[in-house]
Amino acid sequence: MSTDVTAKSPAPAPPGRSGPGTGGLLQVMLDGLRRNMRQYGMLIALGLIVVLFAVWTDGDLLLPRNVSNLVLQNSYILVLAIGMMLVIIAGHIDLSVGSLTAFVGAFAAVLTVQHGVSWPIALVLCLLVGAAAGSVQGFLIAYLGIPSFIVTLAGMLLFRGLTEILLKGQTLGPFPDGLQKLGNGFLPETGPDTNYHNLTLLLGLVLIAAVVWQEVRDRRRQQEFALEVLPARLFLLKLTALVAAILVLTLLLASYKGAPIVLIILGALVVGYGYVMRNAVFGRHIYAIGGNLPAAKLSGVKDKKVTFYVFLNMGVLAALAGLVVAARLNAASPKAGVNFELEAIASSFIGGASMSGGVGTVLGAIIGGLVLGVLNNGMNLLSVGTDWQQVIKGLALLLAVGFDVWNKRKSGS
Repeated sequence: MSTDVTAKSPAPAPPGRSGPGTGGLLQVMLDGLRRNMRQYGMLIALGLIVVLFAVWTDGDLLLPRNVSNLVLQNSYILVLAIGMMLVIIAGHIDLSVGSLTAFVGAFAAVLTVQHGVSWPIALVLCLLVGAAAGSVQGFLIAYLGIPSFIVTLAGMLLFRGLTEILLKGQTLGPFPDGLQKLGNGFLPETGPDTNYHNLTLLLGLVLIAAVVWQEVRDRRRQQEFALEVLPARLFLLKLTALVAAILVLTLLLASYKGAPIVLIILGALVVGYGYVMRNAVFGRHIYAIGGNLPAAKLSGVKDKKVTFYVFLNMGVLAALAGLVVAARLNAASPKAGVNFELEAIASSFIGGASMSGGVGTVLGAIIGGLVLGVLNNGMNLLSVGTDWQQVIKGLALLLAVGFDVWNKRKSGS
């Protein structure tokens, strides 16, 4: 008894998919980018902006001194952007942070310059003042139900007026050396002479190892739970780009004066808040009340408590930013902090936050702040007038929010 066996031809590849050749790899990469456009869109935009301004300024943008100044000049905006991102994710807004930074800087100047309080004690007291201001606003918003826009608008006027009262309309300084280092200091020199800042090189290598370990660990955990992950080649490309970016930044900083102290503080904030928003219950509750408040309440989320702590946290970070900017200027000024709240809000939205709440990441806030910082620095190097700088930054914000709206509509359809 014989049986006819018919050889089956291989199934055709799905439309738009190629084999394992170059075309197939390119298609896989493009598909991966489309699925993760919200996550990587502004990161790619930041890279393009850096490249464009590096070309337009004949490389001046990436000079070690300029990169170091870029970090120092934008550090306080990045600190504010982290707190503002949490506020926006929770579905609120905070217009008072610019005035609160000015008030805390003035308070620090009164303590250290006029009353001779040691700078570590003054630093702690200033952070407590920020926590108190944030808790009062958080109580009014969370427990009395007053809209955050109204409460923080009142706070903006209140803290600006208190700043004028404290300083009596005058600039007050200088600050003690220890406090000045918060805004202008660098890590100390250690080890043999290598023409580089050894401690910065060591920190850069540790950061690269930590990033690689975290990315690989996250990918394995996602695979264990059968979640969608990036294709292997695209993941390797992402990992290579991250390592290259950290290495270049490390070498640039190490070839000047080393890593600024405020950059270490900022890095600790990014790691800490990133962990909270990704892994902690409190972070998930912030996303829940911003994404769907009625559902969050039905799930047992204590929305009032979460909102209260979000604004308390924003007050502490605003106080820290106020100390950094005052130390950077080595003086407290009644006009300090003007438009800082707008810069922080813009950084959050450019970095992927949604007007409706429930969407955004801490890293996205940093990327958005860096986009604005590079734009400012690059346009200054090109001698672009402040009027046109405002126009360009406004267009950048509009494009970022427009991209977010378009992306959500496309996903919905």
